[in-house]
Amino acid sequence: MAKLYFHYSTMNAGKSAILLQAAHNYQERGMHTYLLTAGFDDRAGCGRIESRIGIGQDADTFHVHENVFSKIEARLAAGPCTCVFVDEAQFLSADQVWQLARAVDDLGVPVMCYGLRVDFQGNLFPGSSALLALADEMREVRTICHCGKKATMVVRMGPDGQVVTDGAQVEIGGNDRYESLCRRHWRIAMGDLVEA
Repeated sequence: MAKLYFHYSTMNAGKSAILLQAAHNYQERGMHTYLLTAGFDDRAGCGRIESRIGIGQDADTFHVHENVFSKIEARLAAGPCTCVFVDEAQFLSADQVWQLARAVDDLGVPVMCYGLRVDFQGNLFPGSSALLALADEMREVRTICHCGKKATMVVRMGPDGQVVTDGAQVEIGGNDRYESLCRRHWRIAMGDLVEA
């Protein structure tokens, strides 16, 4: 039975590496997959999913107003496809998450989404919010704060290396711009808690 999965975490937890490994497992057994990633995230090149550990694979892209159900339907019409993988799923719109759910229900193909849960201000991304509501199964990909506790939050750094507390929800960047922290250290970084 096909399901909609959401694998979520903070930055630098290895979500893309896990996605690529899972897709490779299908491909190694002669099964075909369909990989999607956000069209405006060009850190590894447009239409490419790449992990910090150096593995990568080409992918199709989605943009905020595209119908991802239609993209998946067209991919299935072109030939066999055992599983759909979506990287940077936090950038999906709520409508697109519903389209993924319909692809699971109506087309019978499993869809595995990987993305951030919250932004640098501690707010849910629209895609993540919809996935938390609609996913059949959710799995947390864990990473750690500099203190050794589980990291659940992320801070954005400005060009001067200082923590940014406001700004647009979406700003593409990597280790140079974002740091994953536990909630306590995120609160300290955001000025919500004074360290004793």
